[in-house]
Amino acid sequence: MPNHNEHILTLDCPERLGLVHAVSGFLVEHGQTIQELNQFDDRRAGHFFMRTDFAGQNGSTSTDELREAFAPLAEQYGMAWQLEPKGRKRRVLVMVSKFGHCLNDLLFRSRMGELPVEIVAVVSNHLDHRGLVEWHNIPYHHVPVTPETKPAAEAELLKLIEAHDVELVVLARYMQVLSDHLSRELTGRTINIHHSFLPSFKGAKPYHQAYEKGVKTVGATAHYVNAELDEGPIIAQQTVEVDHTFGPEDLVAAGRDTECKALTNAVKWHCEGRVILHGNRTVVLR
Repeated sequence: MPNHNEHILTLDCPERLGLVHAVSGFLVEHGQTIQELNQFDDRRAGHFFMRTDFAGQNGSTSTDELREAFAPLAEQYGMAWQLEPKGRKRRVLVMVSKFGHCLNDLLFRSRMGELPVEIVAVVSNHLDHRGLVEWHNIPYHHVPVTPETKPAAEAELLKLIEAHDVELVVLARYMQVLSDHLSRELTGRTINIHHSFLPSFKGAKPYHQAYEKGVKTVGATAHYVNAELDEGPIIAQQTVEVDHTFGPEDLVAAGRDTECKALTNAVKWHCEGRVILHGNRTVVLR
C-alpha cells in the first residue's frame, strides 16, 4: 500500500551549481525528512540525476500540494521530474507467447508483494497460459498475430492498454516484434527481456548457438523497447558462469534463471522510480 506520508522524487536536468541544495532546501521548507538520496552527476554529458525518498509528518502535506509547490523550482532548473507516493503500485500489462517462466515469476512476485505492481491484464498470441493467469484472477486476452493481422492486433493492444489504464507494458518472452509505430507509442514504458547477454546469439535457439561456441558465461538483458530490435536502453543484466559440461538443455535452464532475475529487477527498479531514461542510456539509482 502507498504511504501518503512518504514520497519518491525522481528528477534529471542540466548540470548546475546548487541543485542538491535547492532540492534539500525545498524539502526542509515543507517539513520533509530525507530518508534516502541517490544522485549521479554525469560530467561527460553535463547532466544531473537524483532520486530522493522523503517523509513528512502524518498528513502534513499531500502529494498534490507537494507537486504544486515543487513545480516552480523544477521549471527554474529545467527539470524532468516525477513525484509519487512511496509504494504506489504501477498498473502493468504483461505480454507472453509460449515460454511461461518470466510470466510465472512476475505473477508470483506480484502476488507475494515483492514487486510494486498490479498486473491488470495479460495479453498473448497463444492460449497456453490462460489457466495460470485466470487462477490469479487476472484477465487473459488472446490476440493472435499473423503478418496480415499484425496492424489490427496492435490496434487491439493499444485499446487494451487504454482500457486498463496501463502504465507499464512488460514483454515476458513475447516472441513477436513490435512495429516501429507501436514502439514509438510505448517509448519509455515498455520493458523487454532478451534471452542473451547482448549482442550475442540473436535469433532462433540462442542457447544452442552458445553451446556451439563453447561459451563460459550465459546471461540475459532487460531493456526498454525502441525501434531497433533488442537494442533498446539497457536497464538490468544478469549472468551465470557455465562450463564444458553444460549441454544445450543445461544452458537453457541456466538462462531461464537469468531472464527471470533480470526482468524482475528491471520492473522493480522502473516502478520504484529508480530508472531515468536519458537518450540511448539509462541511469539506475539503486
